[in-house]
Amino acid sequence: MKKAMNWLKNIRPLKVLTVFLAGIFLFLTQACGAPGIATQPPQPGAQAPNIERYDSTKDYPLNSPTGGMNNFSDVDPRATDEKAANDRADALAKNAQKNIDQKGVNSPGEYIRNFKEGTPLGQRGKNLGDDIGSSVNELREGVVKGTQRGIENIKGNTQNAAEDVTTNVQRGAEDAGKNVKRTAEDAGNAVKKTVRDVD
Repeated sequence: MKKAMNWLKNIRPLKVLTVFLAGIFLFLTQACGAPGIATQPPQPGAQAPNIERYDSTKDYPLNSPTGGMNNFSDVDPRATDEKAANDRADALAKNAQKNIDQKGVNSPGEYIRNFKEGTPLGQRGKNLGDDIGSSVNELREGVVKGTQRGIENIKGNTQNAAEDVTTNVQRGAEDAGKNVKRTAEDAGNAVKKTVRDVD
């Protein structure tokens, strides 16, 4: 009985009031919260109109065999863009054939005439030499920059490794010192306990 009275004396009214108010707050937030959480799930007939379900009584269109690896077109037959894509492909093929017919070479003489009408041979050689020279310079600059970057990376990695080794050695020495100290304290405590137990 005395324990119960002491317990009641230790209960402070402010603590009780705080717990009571927290419980009321929790109850009200759950009861008056968002109504969408506890609503009934949607029924199959009430789904959005853009969701189609498979109907076994309905006949779905299938791809007709058109040749190729799998004997079927890679395009969905319900797609409306297939005809537009085929028309565009036909137009591109016709344009390519027209370019071949207009600019094509039918004989070696025609090839020589086209070659002579273009840039002169000396200018072509100079352009080729300039292109090769600029490519070699770019390659040399790239190799030099890459080598410098590699050397800088090696220096940085070496310095970081040395710092890591120093830090690890210091930590190891500190840990060893702490372990020795703990071991000595544990041994001293064990001796004291043994002496107390013997008395």
